[in-house]
Amino acid sequence: MNRALRRISIASLVMFAVLLLNVNYLQAFQADSLTSKPSNVRAFEQQFQQQRGQIVAADGTVLAKSVATKNVIYKFQRQYPHGPEYAPVTGYDSIFGASGLELTEDKLLSGNDPRLLVRNFVNMITGKKPQGAQVVTTIDPRAQTAAYKNLLATGLSGGVVALDPKTGAILALASAPSFNPNNYATFSGTKLNKIDTAYRQSPAQPLLNRAINETYPPGSTFKVVTSSTLFSSGKYTPDTVVPAPTVLQLPDSTATLINFDGEACGTGSVPIIYAFTVSCNTVFGGLGMKIGGPALHDQATKFGMNDPNLTIPLPVSESNMPLLTNDPPHVAQSAIGQFDDTVTPLQEAMFSATIANGGTLMKPYLVQKVEAQDLSSVEAATQQSLSQPVSGAVAGEVKRMMLSVVQSPSGTAHAATASLQNSGIEVGAKTGTAQNGINNTGLDDAVFTCFAQSGNQQIAVGVVVKGGGQGADAAAPIAVAVIKAYLGQQ
Repeated sequence: MNRALRRISIASLVMFAVLLLNVNYLQAFQADSLTSKPSNVRAFEQQFQQQRGQIVAADGTVLAKSVATKNVIYKFQRQYPHGPEYAPVTGYDSIFGASGLELTEDKLLSGNDPRLLVRNFVNMITGKKPQGAQVVTTIDPRAQTAAYKNLLATGLSGGVVALDPKTGAILALASAPSFNPNNYATFSGTKLNKIDTAYRQSPAQPLLNRAINETYPPGSTFKVVTSSTLFSSGKYTPDTVVPAPTVLQLPDSTATLINFDGEACGTGSVPIIYAFTVSCNTVFGGLGMKIGGPALHDQATKFGMNDPNLTIPLPVSESNMPLLTNDPPHVAQSAIGQFDDTVTPLQEAMFSATIANGGTLMKPYLVQKVEAQDLSSVEAATQQSLSQPVSGAVAGEVKRMMLSVVQSPSGTAHAATASLQNSGIEVGAKTGTAQNGINNTGLDDAVFTCFAQSGNQQIAVGVVVKGGGQGADAAAPIAVAVIKAYLGQQ
């Protein structure tokens, strides 16, 4: 072989080796990223050639499904039977992208998850058309409908979340105003762009999942955290008598702290349980300064705040309680849920779920299980503890105070929960009226956190209504409706 042929042979061998390496690299390391690229026309068209799996509620109610069309390219079209009510759960699937569970569970729903490949191959051999897996959520339709309809009835924006305290299962996830995911199921790029632009430019922000992705000041509901901090220190109990001034002068400042409408708090010296029951700001502001910013921050973190990585699997916006040192006025404000404290409605539900569950906070989750076409299990949720914010004894003390808010005639939630009293349902709660700048209504945000139990069934609910005023007036009735629906009282 002459030199020229040898060089050509070596060059050809090198190129073949490089090509072989590249093919293996692409298949082994870049297959997923290439498949998900928007510019991948083959993958783009394929997702509409195979029937996408359903998203269903815990009882089998269909929340999202794909139906056959006569279109050659788009053989299946997505439908959302309940539209806006479940949009915060399902999200949407469109030719340009996805959101909600349609996004986080896309590989399973589309059938592209490696765990489904063998099953789909067998289906093809046996003559069955392969399809995506079914995602079964933890949502209880009774609780979800009550949450959404009653929130919508306020005419205001906000969010509602209901949890099973024992497991962390999310029973309801409602947001208002909402959007209709069916509008995203169009195959017309021009129409879809117009619809998406209208939603995104709307001042009402219907695409914002307020249940988990908007944060609000918690107001007096944060006193659950402050009380937990106090009792965990071992220096206080619900019966400890503390100063209760009508006006609390904040140190190193000209600012003062007052109770709602400037009211007096009892005789000026009251047990902590009384201050909690009627929601005295001056008491908890003063106690917050005594216990200190770092202790409050640490306790808030144990309750799930200050966590930017929480997913359900939808990403959850971080609830915040800043670390404050050597700043008594701001510590006092934080202790009553103001200053820079912010929470999601999910976090509000987590407060009560922790207390109802004896001090253990279970990780919230939205997907109960995933089933293949033949109903065999692909994956199932594993209940897990997220943290232990307080001991069982401290949880019992805070629970006693939350029960007093409902049961005591002077309790801030007594009137709002009247329809649940003498029903056999045990209810504990904390109301909040949170200052949040200027709202369109001219009122503060209405906030409510509660738990309820009937027999072996438990539920914890968090509600925030922006511009709703007092928590007992706008937020509490929504929680009561959810409790009744879930515990079979209506």
